[in-house]
Amino acid sequence: MAAPHLQQPSFLLATLKADCVNKPFAQRCHDLETVIEELPAKELHGIFPWLVESIFGSLDGIIVGWNLRCLQGRTNPNEYSVALDFLDPSGPMMKLVYKLQAEEYRYDFPVSYLPGPVKASIQEQVLPECSLYHNKVQFPSSGGLGLNLALNPFEYYMFYFAISLITQKNSPVTHHVSPSNSAYFILVDTYLKCFLPTEGSVLPPPSSNPGGAIPSPTPRSPAVPFSSYGMHHTSLLKRHIAHQPSVNADPASQEIWRSETLLQIFVEMWLHHYSLEMYQKMQSPHVKESFKPTEEHVLVVRLLVKHLHAFSNSLKPEPLSPSAHSHTASPLEEFKRVVIPRFVQEKLYIFLQHCFGHWPLDASFRAVLEMWLSYLQPWRYAPEKPPQSTEPLPRSVSDKWAAFIQENLLMYTKLFVGFLNRALRTDLVSPKNALMVFRVAKVFAQPNLAEMILKGEQLFLEPELVIPHRQHRFFMSPTLGGSFLSSRSPAVTDASFKVKSHVYSLEGQDFQYKQMFGAEVRNLVLKLAQLICQAQQTAKSISDHSAETMASQSFFSWFRFTPSEVNGSYTGNDLDEIGQDSIKKTDEYLEKALEYLCQIFKLSEAQLTQMMMKCGTAQDENGKKQLPDCIASENGLILTPLGRYQIINGLRRFELQYQGDTELQPIRSYENAALVRLLFRLSSLLNQRFADQMEVLCSRDDFVGRLCRYHLTNPQLAQKIRYSPVVRDRMSHNWGPRISLRFLASYRTLISLLMIYFLASWFYVGPVGCTFIILTGYFLYAVIMTFFFEGWKPHEH
Repeated sequence: MAAPHLQQPSFLLATLKADCVNKPFAQRCHDLETVIEELPAKELHGIFPWLVESIFGSLDGIIVGWNLRCLQGRTNPNEYSVALDFLDPSGPMMKLVYKLQAEEYRYDFPVSYLPGPVKASIQEQVLPECSLYHNKVQFPSSGGLGLNLALNPFEYYMFYFAISLITQKNSPVTHHVSPSNSAYFILVDTYLKCFLPTEGSVLPPPSSNPGGAIPSPTPRSPAVPFSSYGMHHTSLLKRHIAHQPSVNADPASQEIWRSETLLQIFVEMWLHHYSLEMYQKMQSPHVKESFKPTEEHVLVVRLLVKHLHAFSNSLKPEPLSPSAHSHTASPLEEFKRVVIPRFVQEKLYIFLQHCFGHWPLDASFRAVLEMWLSYLQPWRYAPEKPPQSTEPLPRSVSDKWAAFIQENLLMYTKLFVGFLNRALRTDLVSPKNALMVFRVAKVFAQPNLAEMILKGEQLFLEPELVIPHRQHRFFMSPTLGGSFLSSRSPAVTDASFKVKSHVYSLEGQDFQYKQMFGAEVRNLVLKLAQLICQAQQTAKSISDHSAETMASQSFFSWFRFTPSEVNGSYTGNDLDEIGQDSIKKTDEYLEKALEYLCQIFKLSEAQLTQMMMKCGTAQDENGKKQLPDCIASENGLILTPLGRYQIINGLRRFELQYQGDTELQPIRSYENAALVRLLFRLSSLLNQRFADQMEVLCSRDDFVGRLCRYHLTNPQLAQKIRYSPVVRDRMSHNWGPRISLRFLASYRTLISLLMIYFLASWFYVGPVGCTFIILTGYFLYAVIMTFFFEGWKPHEH
């Protein structure tokens, strides 16, 4: 039947909208299931667009819908299970989709909400290459606004489902939500397993007519003439009409139609945000980014990539006889054969290129990295199991994957160079960044992988008389057809020609290829090896410094019974908060990454030694970290670009110390602000009252004088004051012998005193005895420190 216009909201629609406010979630879903089962398609047709929007949210992101991205079984198990059951491929919602599909209803989807390249192409009246849009574009009627796609119910449902990952960015996401455990993530996995099965065939859709089948979309007359990309002799629109299955198509065609439609929608909505032309423009740093994928978005794309590898690898082996193939290969098997090069490769490559160039230099890049590595290793998702071995040796990559590597050469080589450029700008002392370098090096160091990549580069660099032009789609996709089922592309036996077609199709005819195993990239690898060595030494210095600090802390220093702690400066690193275990992990990751890089690029030990000497990462005589690279001038030391890089990445630093009045330092995080101010006033009052007496005591040459000088003066600070007028101006008026009580404001000191007090109370010592114990302990500590640090030197007047 013809597609009628949407009717005004009916009584049923008004009732369902009222139920959304008055009834709980589970009851609403149960009522919807009853309505879908009992009412005919004619009445359900009017509520379908509202129901889809109420589930997945509006296209402008204002209506959140069921918020499937935040719905998790751990936090809300009832709603989680009800939502998954309702949206399951065999659940009530899909039954509604198939019931409406049987009547061939159409629903309008605004072109303005499609990905940027598709929207721009349609608005310019150029038909996109993807057959998903063919015969669907409609100009608005008189007085209407904007272009629309006329979609069947299955397409409409999947469009909303896929695009909700992009549009619902402002939904209230809590910090404890894990994207991989959300209802949305589970539904993506469920739909992929149902419509792209690795075993068996796609389950047939339920039919309301006994023995009947749900027809696939029928051909529709073109609404507006379009031109096509690069194909001037024929129209993609006409070709789509020629190949599109008819109403009386066999069940296999219907099965493939749903599978192909689902995959095209997922790829278009999630990956097709950058065209080749837009990607080339985005290489300029002055161009503003039009679309920014999120970490959750990338995780869903990785799920898609992993499943497509498993789906493609489930292809049955081809018969030995070519004639037998044409009679026995099912449409689903043909689909498995072309699913990655035909539908995914180009858009995923451009998507990854954009992420490598524009993603922030932080640990969130791990999601992009793992998605890339998943695509590079289709053998991980092959059905055959690796042979059992007693030794845990790395599994060699089989030669049968050479064709995949050659036809995806840029995925391996150019993106590897992009990762090198990112790694050279990150802080490799961070365990998360070190782990990413380790992961990439480990993957590329798999036995036989580097050799196959090198072979692919050699095939690309082979000279030939005729350079392939941009007619690559005759080889990478079906000829003269929008669907892969129209005809199979002629077999291309020339491996070199395949590699060249792949490279030129993605980067253009004028692309200057940079060899992964060439001199330029090798130099980048050597620079990365230098940074790895520097990061290892930095991590070791931090670890040694932490160990020395812990070893030098006496029992009484834990109680903050010494004011010298306040005079020091913090010279730590973020790793101090992570702990020794993470520092050890960083060193292990970097050591293994360096070993893998040496295996991949055949770096010798002599080269590594020479490289380390050039970068100057050797420690000085005292085993301490060197200063940042700088040059001496009449105005002092000036940082070089290398020195600035070393400081930014935490590889080296200047040892800074507070040089002013220790009593006037900023209040530390481990101090009580009110106590600091109160004790400062008290100590100032005592210093003013007993200044003369303290001066006399410190001038004595006996033990009492040494004891007072150690605890009431700071010789290093006095020396700075004597020779530095700047420091003298910053000091308070009284910079002679004085009492400092600031150490009592430390939270650790307060806790220690309370512990001693409670212990004393436990042993019935009482407050007086507790005070006596504290004072006696401090006096003994002061005497011991005087002997160790002050000695029996005579006082210099």
